[in-house]
Amino acid sequence: MNLRRYLALLHCRNLEFLRDRGTFGWNVVLPLMLVLGIGFAFSGQGRPLFKVGVVAPPGVSAQAAAAPHLGDHYIQFIAVDDLAVAATKIERHQLDMVIDLRDPAARRYWVNSTSPRGYALERMLDGGHPPGWERAAISGREVRYVDWLVPGVLGMNMMFSCLFGVGYVIVRYRKSGYLKRLYATPLTAFEFLAAQVTSRLILTLSITVVVFAATHALLGFYMLGRWLDLLVIAALGAVSLISLGLLIASRVTSEELAGGLLNLLTWPMMLLSGVWFSMEGTPQALQWISQALPLTHMLEAARAVMLDGKSLLELWPNLLAMAGVGVGSLALGSWWFRWRVD
Repeated sequence: MNLRRYLALLHCRNLEFLRDRGTFGWNVVLPLMLVLGIGFAFSGQGRPLFKVGVVAPPGVSAQAAAAPHLGDHYIQFIAVDDLAVAATKIERHQLDMVIDLRDPAARRYWVNSTSPRGYALERMLDGGHPPGWERAAISGREVRYVDWLVPGVLGMNMMFSCLFGVGYVIVRYRKSGYLKRLYATPLTAFEFLAAQVTSRLILTLSITVVVFAATHALLGFYMLGRWLDLLVIAALGAVSLISLGLLIASRVTSEELAGGLLNLLTWPMMLLSGVWFSMEGTPQALQWISQALPLTHMLEAARAVMLDGKSLLELWPNLLAMAGVGVGSLALGSWWFRWRVD
């Protein structure tokens, strides 16, 4: 790769972005798919509103043990084996309540006092905190919903910026003949795509850091891990998303088709990557699909650093998944890249 050509193209792309005051609008497909996806995820008769973890007596199902105390309408009962893990999930708003029913004489329950659903379940439990129940405190600082939500919101914003900010631009370059002129130069496809990745990475990270810092100053997010680890995760996640956008745009010549394909990538990640709600308790097939999406690994790693204080070494599976998507998409996009429309 020629460094001079790469830096010249990177400089041009940054100037182009900074001088463009317009914004890309939504088309008809994205709202339609969002409505259908959200309707599928949240509608349906009898869909559970609450998630309750249950430590049941041996040989008794979670449903059978807990239903007499809470009822079984709009509640999903999830069997729990490890109370420590379950308590952490309550802190992270992945479960609304955990009840321990192994000993009828020493029944306990856990809720997050900052969770509206936990409060509602506490009022429902045998008519509202009856005798015979012990309210067990959760150790450590309770995590607000906004602390859990902020990585998802920022990650979703990065996803749109990375996918549409690169995929749409390259298709427009190809359609206008700009790529055809670049093809006459010594520039290689890898140099061109590498410059696009670097430019979008710098811009996306700069915007995300500013937004995060401003909102953190106002709200004071829960942060146990290292700031540098969070930045590395954001950078790696952005590279994987940008590379996916490049792969989509590597041969597409129609802006309409590019928009449809990019939307086909974005709406599953918005619904299944844990942006707005935890995937805890969802069907196993949806959880498998979720693990195939790079945004899922970025959000899981970011929340693990912020809320659990984990290091990058402990999060190597998530980092490896994002790196695999990024390297694979960039390599395939470079090999498959098409300079001209005809």
